[in-house]
Amino acid sequence: MHSAATSASSSASTARSLAKPAFTLTVFVSAFLLFSIQPMFTKMILPQLGGTPAVWSVAMVFFQGLLLLGYLYAHLSTTYLSTRVAVGLHLLLLLATFVALPISVSSGLGRPPIEGQMFWLIGVFGLSVGLPFFAVAGNGPLLQAWFARTGHAQAGNPYFLYAASNLGSFAALLLYPVLFEITLRLPQQAFAWSAGFAALVALIATSGSITALTATAPQAAAKIEAPPLSVAQIAKYISLSFVPSALLVAVTSHISTDVASAPFIWIVPLALFLLTFVLIFRDRPLVPRALVNASVPVLAGLILLSKFFIFNFLLAISVHLLFFFAAALMFHDRLYATRPQAKRLTNFYLWMSFGGVLGGIFAGLLAPYLFSSILEYPILVSLVMLVHPAIRNASTAELKAQALPAAMASVFIIAVFYVTQGASYLKSELPLEILIVLASFMVIGAFRHNVIRAILIPTTFVLLAFHADTIFGSSFQRSFFGVYRISLNENGQFRVLSHGTTVHGAERVANADGSPYQGPVIPLTYYHPDGVLAETLHLLPANSAGRDIAIVGLGAGAQACNGQPQDRVTYFEIDGLVEKIARDPKLFTFMEKCSPGANVILGDARLTLADEAKTYDYLLLDAFSSDSIPVHLVTREAFKLYAARLKDNGLLVLHISNRHMELESVVAALAKDAGLAIKGKILSNNSLALADPYPSSVMVLSNTPEALSAFTTDKGWNAPAAHDVSVWTDDYSNIPAAIWRKYMGIN
Repeated sequence: MHSAATSASSSASTARSLAKPAFTLTVFVSAFLLFSIQPMFTKMILPQLGGTPAVWSVAMVFFQGLLLLGYLYAHLSTTYLSTRVAVGLHLLLLLATFVALPISVSSGLGRPPIEGQMFWLIGVFGLSVGLPFFAVAGNGPLLQAWFARTGHAQAGNPYFLYAASNLGSFAALLLYPVLFEITLRLPQQAFAWSAGFAALVALIATSGSITALTATAPQAAAKIEAPPLSVAQIAKYISLSFVPSALLVAVTSHISTDVASAPFIWIVPLALFLLTFVLIFRDRPLVPRALVNASVPVLAGLILLSKFFIFNFLLAISVHLLFFFAAALMFHDRLYATRPQAKRLTNFYLWMSFGGVLGGIFAGLLAPYLFSSILEYPILVSLVMLVHPAIRNASTAELKAQALPAAMASVFIIAVFYVTQGASYLKSELPLEILIVLASFMVIGAFRHNVIRAILIPTTFVLLAFHADTIFGSSFQRSFFGVYRISLNENGQFRVLSHGTTVHGAERVANADGSPYQGPVIPLTYYHPDGVLAETLHLLPANSAGRDIAIVGLGAGAQACNGQPQDRVTYFEIDGLVEKIARDPKLFTFMEKCSPGANVILGDARLTLADEAKTYDYLLLDAFSSDSIPVHLVTREAFKLYAARLKDNGLLVLHISNRHMELESVVAALAKDAGLAIKGKILSNNSLALADPYPSSVMVLSNTPEALSAFTTDKGWNAPAAHDVSVWTDDYSNIPAAIWRKYMGIN
């Protein structure tokens, strides 16, 4: 008997010595797989929802919710089950998950609906990746709780494993765009994930065996006394998790709207979010706390100034990302400082995850219904400053001396602008802009009073709202697919529809003297009669019986005005809100006057065009929102569909103007792959006045070279330059390379 006890003790000692490397590796691999699912599956589902950035916002909310359920499972498992039973149950769950592999998009809910896309999307996520994600989601706290029972020297403080977990998550997000996305097709990615999951099951079985062996040791059996979490502690964990999680969704939406709906763009904020845990969830943070706290108000001020002075896109995006990074560091530092003892570890992660879910729900699901514009972002920026340590630690006397006068002055200034809105002297932007710039400089550091800084930030955002909305006649409308701004520009002469940074239509409504415009309706900006897009319709052979015209992307409906009155126009538009705007004669009259009989087919163009048996003389692809591109519309599979929808000698036209990506070589590679003739034209040296043609990059393709005979060199139409660019497909694209070519000036 003594020999058996000695043998058991020796086995436990050996297992305990292996605990730290085994658990660290298991946690790392688990987190790596967990955060590989999100970009991989979101890319799979994107084509069915037009590539909108809202897909990523909903994805984050879904995965945060499932992560919460995983943490709840870990908490219940470690609280109410013995070690051996908990290990056995978890292994059964992991083995059952193999029935849901490899990961693919479920067809159980059919096609996306015209409305209620959020709920459909959540359902598809649940059916497709719910079980695999849930099986991995709770591993972080579960493995930490198991490690705390091993009797290892560090068992009393297993939070170091959380850093390993976030390092694995960070590695997955870092490698996905630079390695997996550009080297592996989606089916290959899914197979690789399944293989990694099999390896994870083996690692968890090993860690579970170590826990079962060592938990019988006397030192592991001793109970650690720890008081239950108080209501105040729970509220603190929820609130400290809420703000950075909500900011994550808001910042991601802001960035992806102006670049591309693709994992490459989306994962940058998420990677920074996880990196903050690696840097700050440790006894000696790798980033000085004082530096973080000092940088937050400076970066908030730079966000305000970026409205006027930061014209470089990459610099502006860097300001937003740095602010988000610093704010997340500040909140997560506070979380770690207030963490409970190891016995309450799963409670801590559970409430922290709950706060993250609430933040994601606010910014990703509720905000689009609560606000007609992206108000959640300035609200969250203001909230970050209002809970800044300098404010939280300020004395009552300091708050009275600084906050009260600043608040009263702010209310007075806002009231003045509200009451006097529409006054003639406010028709100039200059007075308000000067006030905003001065306030921004004060926030950045003209003085040391952080309490006043905190009040100035929301005040300045309100003034910016006056600048953008009330005074200059703007209004906003919002849907699942984005925010549309309808504004009066150039002293009220033009009504403009824009999405993000891109104009989607402009119509003259007043003369220079302010009198109502009574002349003919003329398309402006990109659709001007002297522009490249209009030229593609003018060079299309006329037909007395009318031509069949298809336009993917409705906008304000201006392009139809460049055709013939007898043309039969069909629009393919994914957003029902855009149709309501374009058909409202109080806003725009292009459809009423130029194509009153136009048919608008709602839904993603890839799906709705596939349903159509009709062929067209002219098919225009003009569906890019802001500078974001729906990648699934520029793939081999998409071009095969377009070619099938063209009549003999029909034209396929692509409007590829983009601030951040070189797309000419992408389209050229697709044309060559599909056997299509192609020519392109770039109109660049033009004024950006609304009444003039906007600079445009347009490609025109056809099934036969003869159809492009009118697109001659003397008119500026040329064959695109040859580049060694791989053909994009539904499961492969290389957005980083397109961005690189743009900024390197490769055309």
